[in-house]
Amino acid sequence: MLLNPLQTFVMVLAIALGSVLTRFTPFFLFPQKKDPPKLITYLGRSLPPAMMGLLVVYCLEGVSVTASPHGIPELIAILVIIAVHMWKNNVLISIGGGTIVYMILVQSVFS
Repeated sequence: MLLNPLQTFVMVLAIALGSVLTRFTPFFLFPQKKDPPKLITYLGRSLPPAMMGLLVVYCLEGVSVTASPHGIPELIAILVIIAVHMWKNNVLISIGGGTIVYMILVQSVFS
């Protein structure tokens, strides 16, 4: 479906407005001079680990330990992520390193 210039402009404007609203709304709701509600503080502490757990479960849901390669590339990649994170304490480096190791394993070693 092709959009005419007006439709394209309205779509870009709606996306920009949505982005601006979602970025700036927390600053209006919770100014720096006021403490946020206890529920928001709790969610800020508990949701990031919960989301990481959900992502791990989602990534491993299709892995079969009964069929070749028995989840070995995934296990090696997870161990690399843990080791690099303990070594460098940097999420981007550890996830990036684990992804590179996993891609090398599934495309070269376990292909």
